[in-house]
Amino acid sequence: MVFEAPFDYQFRLILIGDSTVGKSTLLRVFTDCQFTTWSDPTVGVDFFAKIITIRNGRVRIKLQLWDTAGQEKFRSITRSYYRNSVGALLLYDMTRRSTFEHLSDWLLEARRHIDPSRVVYQVVSCKSDMLDDREVTAEEGKTFAEFYGLDFIETSAKNQYNVDETFRRIAENIYNRVESGQFAMEEGWEGIKKGSPISANGISLTTADAYNNNGSAQLPIANGASNWCCY
Repeated sequence: MVFEAPFDYQFRLILIGDSTVGKSTLLRVFTDCQFTTWSDPTVGVDFFAKIITIRNGRVRIKLQLWDTAGQEKFRSITRSYYRNSVGALLLYDMTRRSTFEHLSDWLLEARRHIDPSRVVYQVVSCKSDMLDDREVTAEEGKTFAEFYGLDFIETSAKNQYNVDETFRRIAENIYNRVESGQFAMEEGWEGIKKGSPISANGISLTTADAYNNNGSAQLPIANGASNWCCY
């Protein structure tokens, strides 16, 4: 039996920034807990996905994560992914000042293609474990983010510092706007989608009844038995 964990909402996020700032590495640590010291630059766009919980485990969000290439030659490809995103993470490498200086260009690029009334931005400083090589202070990162009215966070994929928090925080911010009515689902727009019940062994399950109090999935045993087992 194929089973995909249920979720309440799906949010589509795009990661942008210069080449080799750490976008792919951050995503691999977040989705697979795998850290590598070297990875080939992304060609075009890569896709990742993960379900997280917010609101003390009461709300389950599926994140569709689009990792974009930072090289100029791929810009025409990645631009098509902006429009359907409800969240944009702007990443820079704190050991390379040039990547920080290019953030305003990336923000302008995103704002050209994303409806400003339905997007949350977040500035992400990468490689905070490399303190001896730091070229951009945390204060500079915060000042940039505050100037544009954005959220800011420092991360280290190597040390798994603030990796989960980065995605939980932007998901919380998006969900708050969905809950308040500021963001709404629209036909033909992929940024936000409502989760749907799943069917397991002929029984329809919602997010609420598919998970126990510990957050682990429960599936009905085959052949219509009334007992439950943990997935």
